[in-house]
Amino acid sequence: MSILTMDKVKTIKTLNDIAQSGLNVFNNDRYMVDKDSEHPDAIVVRSFNMHDLELDSNLKAIARAGAGVNNIPVDKCTERGIVAFNTPGANANAVKELVLTTLMASSRNLFDGITWAKTLEGETEVAKRVETGKKQFVGKEIKGKTLGVIGLGAIGALVANDALRLDMDVVAYDPFISIDAAWSLSRKVHRAMSIEQVFAESDYITVHVPLTEDTKDMFHEEVFRLMKPGVHILNFSRDGLINEEDMAAALESGKVGKYITDFPNENVLKMKNAVPIPHLGASTQESEENCAIMAARQVKEFLETGNIKNSVNFPNASLPYTGKPRVAAFHKNVPNMVGQLSTAISEYDLNIADMVNRSRGDYAYTMIDIDNEVNGDIIPGLEAKIKEIEGIVTVRTF
Repeated sequence: MSILTMDKVKTIKTLNDIAQSGLNVFNNDRYMVDKDSEHPDAIVVRSFNMHDLELDSNLKAIARAGAGVNNIPVDKCTERGIVAFNTPGANANAVKELVLTTLMASSRNLFDGITWAKTLEGETEVAKRVETGKKQFVGKEIKGKTLGVIGLGAIGALVANDALRLDMDVVAYDPFISIDAAWSLSRKVHRAMSIEQVFAESDYITVHVPLTEDTKDMFHEEVFRLMKPGVHILNFSRDGLINEEDMAAALESGKVGKYITDFPNENVLKMKNAVPIPHLGASTQESEENCAIMAARQVKEFLETGNIKNSVNFPNASLPYTGKPRVAAFHKNVPNMVGQLSTAISEYDLNIADMVNRSRGDYAYTMIDIDNEVNGDIIPGLEAKIKEIEGIVTVRTF
């Protein structure tokens, strides 16, 4: 390990109860987990709203043990040079299982049937009442039906593959599918050439995309007209993807047969044939542990080597850590920045052994390994020199 690496104990602050299996990642003498720390090096959080929280000048990273980062002031973090991580895919299996469970249960009118059966408590001849009353809950089997999957990330790909195993036909649309997702997807999944094709062909539609300006209200009156009568729509992504006024009208008319959502609110609870799930998509012991472990490992890797994976505001960047002295700079994405960093290092008669530079929008991140033994006295001067460069946001040495 380089003489520049981790010269003091790093403090990790938690803003929610984080699974112990995740906190155990920091179980060595270089770290201290302290939920009350006022000057943490990193924060691990689940749902705590951080928007009104003062961000200490010592803070270097925030890791969300989950996928969504709406509770983190991402833009503020970027301006301050604080990495914001999330954990995509860590809860994918949990969400997939709930999607398939509710798909089958709603198709068989299971939720309505159970609710009705409970009303028979205290009645006489319950068994007879059940036999005569069950006719109102006759449902449909999913075998042979078409499931439309919009978004083929970690969750969408799992849903598509397992739906095939349930003898469904699957048509999917994702213009931005990643290479990893493409490799994991079964060849039997039919690729839709447009999202309208998914709307038109599907008996059931499940959506797995982030909420952005482009996807907000993507389910609205006009697209409902393209769908089969009685289509079931499952939303385990974000409530803002659905225009709730149009959804209520489509449910009332029967154009949409069921709306299954993990995001109940006052409007959803009033909708006919809506199935409100109390945000249970990732609520499993396994999912919480997976998210906590993944978040902690990403923070630990960043604090010890500068490598970044699954950041929502910094570019992902990785350089194998060999123990050589390392400089990591977060800076504006402007011309000649790498040249200026190289010049600053050369002024101390240091050679560059390896380097990586990655950009993301208006910002970029550069890591440089130095091919010299470095006297510790050089480091403060080098850091000060680099900080003088216009456009530099933060500098760290390892």
